[in-house]
Order: sequence, then structure tokens, then C-alpha cells
Amino acid sequence: MGSHDAGPRLRVRASRPVAGGLRRAALAALLTFAVAGCTPLFRNHGYVPPESDLAAISVGVDTRETVIAAIGAPTSTGVIAGGDLYYVTSRFRLMGPFEPREVERQVLAVSFDANGILRNVERFGLADGQVVTLSRRVTDDNIRDVSFLRQLFGNVGNFDASTLLGGG
Repeated sequence: MGSHDAGPRLRVRASRPVAGGLRRAALAALLTFAVAGCTPLFRNHGYVPPESDLAAISVGVDTRETVIAAIGAPTSTGVIAGGDLYYVTSRFRLMGPFEPREVERQVLAVSFDANGILRNVERFGLADGQVVTLSRRVTDDNIRDVSFLRQLFGNVGNFDASTLLGGG
């Protein structure tokens, strides 16, 4: 008699189908998270009134106060006398671990004459890195503070949201 006849034998069978299915499920979950991490998300910052709100104001009639009451407070005001208003909105694309990238910016410039009467309502955007006029309701042929618009659009891609939040 050998030591092999000591009692009942237990037979252990490897369960390969379960282990293989578990691997496939783990791989599918990993792939799902990887693809979801590469899906772009978009965030909008700022405010530009829609055309429907702008229809409520009239060039040559409204004042600075009635414009603000009709379309809301501006993002920024001009430094030149007359108190021009600037409404700015930016759209950022966030993709995975990469730094957010600004993909669109619009500026609505609302200017007034020396008597505080609405003179110009102009909407600007970017096309191939150049400032372009998207719409214009004017009594004059151009806004007075063009350098301010150049500064607003010149920072495309160099924007750091932490500076707005006091972190920079």
C-alpha cells in the first residue's frame, strides 16, 4: 500500500471560462473608462446677450441705464469716457488630462455718445485668429476703443481661469 491510498481524493478543476469572462469584463471596463476620458467636454464662461434681448434696445434712443436694465450687467466696461460696455463669452474644450483650450470667444461692444445715448451695438468673434464683425447696429462706423478689443481677443489660448478666481 502506498501513501497515495490514504483517503478519498479531491478533484480540483480550474474554472477557465469564469476567469476568461472576468478578464474580458475588466478589459471592457478599462476600455470604457479610457474612451470616456478622451471624450471632449465643453464649458462656457462669461455672458453675451442673445439677439432676442438685443432686439429690445434701440440705437439712438436708449441710454446706458436702460441698456443695462434690458440686457444685464456687462462683463467689462471701457476705460474711455462714455462708459462703453463689453460683454464677453468664451467656450473652452476640456479633453482628458490635457489643459483646457479656448475654442471660441465673442465680444459684444455697446458704445454711447457724449450724451449717454446708445450709439453702436457690435458683435465680434474670431475666424482663423482674426477679429471679425459678426453683427453691427451702428450710428458710427467704428467703435472708439479698438485696442481694448484687440486685448480681449489677443489672449485667446493664453487664458488662465485661475486668475479670475484669485489663484494667479
